Amino acid sequence: MIQMPRSSVGPRRAAFTLLGFQYCLCTSQIRPHISCTTSQIPARSMKSLSTSACSAFTMSSTAPHVKSRCPQYPSSEIKRFPVPDDKVDWKIDWPLYKPETYTAPAVLNKPEWADPDIWSFSPLFNNLDGKVDRRSHEGPYRVENGLPLNPHGRTGLTGRGLLGRWGPNHAADPIVTRWKRDSAQQPMSHPMSKLPVLQFVSIKRKDCGEWAIPGGMVDPGEQVSLTLHREFSEEALNSLQASPQDREQIHQRITALFNSQGLEVYKGYVDDPRNSDNSWMETVAVNFHDETGNSVSELPLRAGDDAGQVQWTDLDSALSLYASHSHFLEVVAKKRSAHW
Repeated sequence: MIQMPRSSVGPRRAAFTLLGFQYCLCTSQIRPHISCTTSQIPARSMKSLSTSACSAFTMSSTAPHVKSRCPQYPSSEIKRFPVPDDKVDWKIDWPLYKPETYTAPAVLNKPEWADPDIWSFSPLFNNLDGKVDRRSHEGPYRVENGLPLNPHGRTGLTGRGLLGRWGPNHAADPIVTRWKRDSAQQPMSHPMSKLPVLQFVSIKRKDCGEWAIPGGMVDPGEQVSLTLHREFSEEALNSLQASPQDREQIHQRITALFNSQGLEVYKGYVDDPRNSDNSWMETVAVNFHDETGNSVSELPLRAGDDAGQVQWTDLDSALSLYASHSHFLEVVAKKRSAHW
């Protein structure tokens, strides 16, 4: 797998599936004001709960994990303790910091994908803990008074919130691309940049209506490569509903593509509104490219799982996508000398 340098830009999401709750998505533009709007996170067989919209939040455009400090925690009435930019770093002594502790009721109900209460077991932080990987892509993180500390600093909330794991919650995002071709199957160039145009498989979320890269959570004991394969098959090709014959064809094509050398676009912390001081999202985004157009490009796209629609979309800087997916695609376009 080709690896790119770790980006300092906080990505999304990385992940789609943890709970059927609405969440506050703060979109960071190059401006001093960060607006927070509501959308939803798909369910793992749970119904969505209502939530109030986040109020406007003023931060620097270069502030660390902006979404992780959205004033009202998703799907709750919980207000975060306001954390100014200069107090985010744990190295800054701040005796007045008194955040509320919150873990969502659905997480406390002990679903199979969630940890128990922190005081009822002894997790091996910064290690592979049985099948649960508690290591961070960012390197070792601090553990204070038995609690893991968010490696990017204070968020204004302790506990797990909507996240299942104490410490890092791992996700994976497959970016499947091909060259845009004309009727003669020749690669097409953009009229302005004169560079070839890449297309990627995008899905439209049923919950929030935003276009995004398919992706999901890494199950305990699962290799990231398998997560990438599984999530793409389920989200973009609806493999779960395919006939046995179609499922076998899908499996063969996807396996061939995903066994090829992928381009690791991002690996690290995710600026996600569900994050807290003790639980946070991390992701691995990998690009798999169908260079000749005779692999996954020939498979019919069928929306499945949490996707409302699925299609091939041209890569362009004007795209408005879920969370930080545009940043991932920009890296892909530049690495492959394509239009952006």
